[in-house]
Amino acid sequence: MSSPTIRDIAREANVGTATVERVLNDRGGVRTELAERVIKAAKKLKYGDRRLRPHSGIIRIEVLLVQPKAEMFYADLNATFQRISASLDPAVLVHRTFVREDDIAAIAEHIAKPPLRRAGLIVLAPDHPEITEGIRQVRMSGVEVVQLLTGSAGEDVPYIGIDNYAAGRTAAYYMSHMLQGRSGTFLAMCHSGTYRAHRERIRGFSDYLTQHTNGDAHFHLVIFGHDDNLLSAERLTEALRDDNRVIGLYTVGAGKEGVAAALNAHPTKVFWIGHALSQSTAKCLRSGLMDICIDGAPETQARRSLDTVLRRLGLIDVDVSNAPVQFLTITAQNLSISI
Repeated sequence: MSSPTIRDIAREANVGTATVERVLNDRGGVRTELAERVIKAAKKLKYGDRRLRPHSGIIRIEVLLVQPKAEMFYADLNATFQRISASLDPAVLVHRTFVREDDIAAIAEHIAKPPLRRAGLIVLAPDHPEITEGIRQVRMSGVEVVQLLTGSAGEDVPYIGIDNYAAGRTAAYYMSHMLQGRSGTFLAMCHSGTYRAHRERIRGFSDYLTQHTNGDAHFHLVIFGHDDNLLSAERLTEALRDDNRVIGLYTVGAGKEGVAAALNAHPTKVFWIGHALSQSTAKCLRSGLMDICIDGAPETQARRSLDTVLRRLGLIDVDVSNAPVQFLTITAQNLSISI
């Protein structure tokens, strides 16, 4: 079988050969939409092994990340996307956009009406009807979209992330077994219920405890700390003061420094399981304040979300797993010395 030619690419992309020649040689003067079609056609037909010139950036994938008050998971994702994007074909530009977590209208507006054309969109944002509807409309327009942390927009918008319900059950499994024989209450802390991932984690945690613990230990309260260190410290301190039988705490969001401050001031040890490995988490693990960290493997999530978009755009032909990302269970004993 003969190798594909510029004429073959032009036929596949439904453009003229002159357009194909300009795109492949990065001469400019071609509308972004047409240039995208040419690149996709060239990739589909496996036109040569050469890469496009470094300044192309014809196919734009936007990564939309919210900016909460404090959460290392988001910072890690940002750094990971930046690192991975440097290894991609120069035809692909990964652009990271940051939006305020509490400005739902601005997030929805940016999703629906971006300032620049994009072929793909990766979204990490709160669960909200306006945001979900914006994602659905963008997907219907032909943009390939995936969601991180939540999967609210339907089957045609893949969710890339861990099984959050299983993570909650895992936390409850460890906590109930490590505290077996002790009587008392368990607390949980999350952002605010804004994120489906957090709600699923707490639901899994609560369901497991309901099914597997006796009357001597039970799930008592969910605290909303809004990922704010000061607020988390204040609300946890108040909860510990109001209930002197607390023996376990499960935190599913950020605000870890505030949590650590409250636990350090508490006279008795509370078994603490948290999420997302960071330098502050590692410090808490090494000191014995935190007992277990469940990490969502942000490197894997970023890599798989980009691969999913590229696969759906036809730019790579490798299979990409649609199974939940495997989370990691980290203790002081298996903590890397580099963290």
